[in-house]
Amino acid sequence: MSTTRTPTAAPPAPRGGLWKRSRTFGPAVRLLFLNQLTINLGFYMLMPYLAAHLADGLGMAAWTVGLVLGVRNLSQQGMFLVGGALADRFGFKPLIVAGCALRTLGFGGLALAQSLPVLVAASLATGLAGALFNPAVRACLAAEAGEERRVEAFALFNAYYQAGILLGPLVGVALTGVSFRLTCVVAALLFLALTLVQLRHLPVTAGGGRPERKEETERGARGQFRTVLGNRVFWLFSLAMTGSYVLSFQVYLALPLAAGGTGVTTALFVVSALVALAGQLRITAWCAARLDRERSLVAGLALMGGAFLLPAVLGRGAPALLLCAAVLAVANAVLYPYEMDTVVALSGGRWVATHYGLYNTVCGIGITLGNLGTGVLLDVTGWTAVPWLALCGVGLGCAAAVAALGRGGRLRTG
Repeated sequence: MSTTRTPTAAPPAPRGGLWKRSRTFGPAVRLLFLNQLTINLGFYMLMPYLAAHLADGLGMAAWTVGLVLGVRNLSQQGMFLVGGALADRFGFKPLIVAGCALRTLGFGGLALAQSLPVLVAASLATGLAGALFNPAVRACLAAEAGEERRVEAFALFNAYYQAGILLGPLVGVALTGVSFRLTCVVAALLFLALTLVQLRHLPVTAGGGRPERKEETERGARGQFRTVLGNRVFWLFSLAMTGSYVLSFQVYLALPLAAGGTGVTTALFVVSALVALAGQLRITAWCAARLDRERSLVAGLALMGGAFLLPAVLGRGAPALLLCAAVLAVANAVLYPYEMDTVVALSGGRWVATHYGLYNTVCGIGITLGNLGTGVLLDVTGWTAVPWLALCGVGLGCAAAVAALGRGGRLRTG
């Protein structure tokens, strides 16, 4: 691990709040911030209430509800690599615009759907849309922000991301109180507006992800995938970071199950989003002043694992669960900018979107397996300290793995 205490792409000291910091970037980066805020606003105003609509509003059986929701998740997680590869091949802007347009159609379809085939098709379109624009947005942000400000840009990006998660359900519950169809229509209109704005204002030059080596261009897609899939350090980093996604997802699984009530569950999400909004820029600046990239990643993973010591020691009362969610949010704020920056570094600047797509796919599979393991552990041991300590062990194990990878500066270049 490098002995320097300044990260490769250290953000400058804080210069004001979220909006003021955002304005220091160019128009393309600011548009990508707006993009992610709107994407999460539209998504989270609708998706948390979809299951209840299918079961109660349409009277569908539980297995069909699971099918519709599962198709969305599978189409998104399973196609991330393809979406990233297409973004590198044809440019970031076409994939971002296409993804937002497709989600417009998907949410519009959910508003009109009454039969299972139409619901499955709409859900499939919604998931595929995310696979198209997700890697492209992140690769585009990395390219437009530049190496010197990449970490700062991803810190701001995460703040806008969390703002959408916070606002979406609040808007959604108000609209769904009138009708779920109205929620779908408003969400579809948001994505339609976002599609048109990006079509007009996102620069054509933003993207492309072209390879630097002539022989890679000549080999085409085969060379593209061979380069990405053969990146051994990137694979090891992706596997090591998968545990962080398993732990973060416990805000949706173990913590709500332990809470056992909608009030505490809602508070978990509010606390997580507020911590990220209030603290992301300060946390990133603090890490930049004291830690390098590798130490920030290790510290974030260790803190994420340590969060689960709170319910292990204090029990599953509301204070312990809310504190756990808050610490997880702080840990995620430490990790996210440096995590995204490391993906770019390990790609060597080549096929960046494809690397992001593969990274999302690996972590998505890890979330599925991790949730299955957590569920089994909860069934076997109940609400003892065992599942919480196991989750703590995952975080510490991932921290140790990243620390080992970081030795010798291997996380700095691909």
